[in-house]
Amino acid sequence: MAITAGDNLNSVPAPQKQTLSTNYLDLSSASNAGWGQQYVPDLMEKEAEVFGPRTISGFLAQVSAEESMTADQVVWSEQGRLHISVKGTVAVSGSTNGTFTVTSDIDGNTSGFTVADHGVRTNDIVLIASDGIVTPCLAVDTDTAEIQVEPFDKANLAGHATTAGGSTLLVVGSEYAKGTSYNDGNFAAATSRTPANEPKFQTFTNKPIIMKDYYEVSGSDASRIGWVEVSTEAGQSGYLWYLKAEADTRARFTDYIEMAMLESVRGSNSTVVDTSLGAASDAGVGTQGLFDAITDRGNVTSGVNGVNAATDLAEFDAILAEFDKQGAIEEYMMFVNRSTSLAIDDMLASMNSYGAGGTSYGVFDNSEDMALNLGFTGFRRGSYDFYKSDFRYLNDKATRGGINDVAGSAAIRGVMIPAGTSSVYDQTVGASMKRPFLHVRYRASQTDDRRMKTWVTGSVGAATSALDAMQLHFLTERCLVTQGANNFMLMK
Repeated sequence: MAITAGDNLNSVPAPQKQTLSTNYLDLSSASNAGWGQQYVPDLMEKEAEVFGPRTISGFLAQVSAEESMTADQVVWSEQGRLHISVKGTVAVSGSTNGTFTVTSDIDGNTSGFTVADHGVRTNDIVLIASDGIVTPCLAVDTDTAEIQVEPFDKANLAGHATTAGGSTLLVVGSEYAKGTSYNDGNFAAATSRTPANEPKFQTFTNKPIIMKDYYEVSGSDASRIGWVEVSTEAGQSGYLWYLKAEADTRARFTDYIEMAMLESVRGSNSTVVDTSLGAASDAGVGTQGLFDAITDRGNVTSGVNGVNAATDLAEFDAILAEFDKQGAIEEYMMFVNRSTSLAIDDMLASMNSYGAGGTSYGVFDNSEDMALNLGFTGFRRGSYDFYKSDFRYLNDKATRGGINDVAGSAAIRGVMIPAGTSSVYDQTVGASMKRPFLHVRYRASQTDDRRMKTWVTGSVGAATSALDAMQLHFLTERCLVTQGANNFMLMK
């Protein structure tokens, strides 16, 4: 019988007292799993947090509310303007002394607006923005959207013709002859009764999207203790790596929820997407996020003459003039990126006549021993109050901050959100209700709440299947409702 001795033993004596690879247990070698070495390191077991807070969620929590819904879409209506004002073309034609042909509503929109249904009637007194001409409507052709007018103090409109859609008409009152009734307002039937004007409103819709993600860890890895102490944004800490991985997946999914509500767009030409998602039409895919809603129905500023002019008041004065044309809400929250925030600070500092050297703005009554505040959190211009806050999503290199570096004209430098609430008619409730201008709708019922749904499957932690792993699932179904987008401003 032969006995073979092992050849990988640290059993060779040394003539001197010294550490050699042949006379000590080399725990750093590959054969010994590499968990020790000759000189024990000074182990810094705490994982370093080098990126600060890595999540960007929180914006919608500040400016919006959340409500449940049970339908496949949310429908809401918004008030129209109270006064009758349209855009059109001024001309002198045939035997008439002047005509105004309606081409769009006062905002320049033809979508949802029928030019023949403009609301101007015979005997209305109108102001035409061609040298301020005041004239009565002698007749209205509701088929062609042509309004026959003749100025009070001029023979005709000669010399005041405009290009297509180049003028504006505003109804300022009416005048009737003694003992007369209403006229139909149509060239062909001038003896019939003038139709009454009905309130106008627009209806908007949005649909929720289903978002999913999951994290998986095997049973063996869930039972293994590491030597690095990890921590999460949620405050968890310990030596179990899977805790950090699960928390990171959860935090990333939460950020995805917010980013989708900001960036998503509705389907409009998505045949391939329709098929892959099982939708019958383009309207069945995507959801309209905040940025797309403002671009579609709100206001966009790219500075004065296409240049970021936040270093002076010119851009803000232009913004105020636009807000005056809308709801005139006088309190706004600005969420901006770093460069725009600093530019606004410098703009406000330059308004201080004592701050030529940049030493007396921010904190007034400064002394050489006092910390100098070089930033502003808000300001008032005209009758408007603006409150400024940094928007981490627009700064972080891993999110919009990195996209903005190469996006050119598509880069977003900030957004202005009106404070307060709007009154809208809710189709589900069947009544007018006060709601924040922004609010998130999520699917929920007594059976299933899909606001932020989580569940565990597998045989680790919860014995639900034969899978030797733990799967943590995340799901939400939601959309963003942007009411009164005409009061929002996107800064590009």
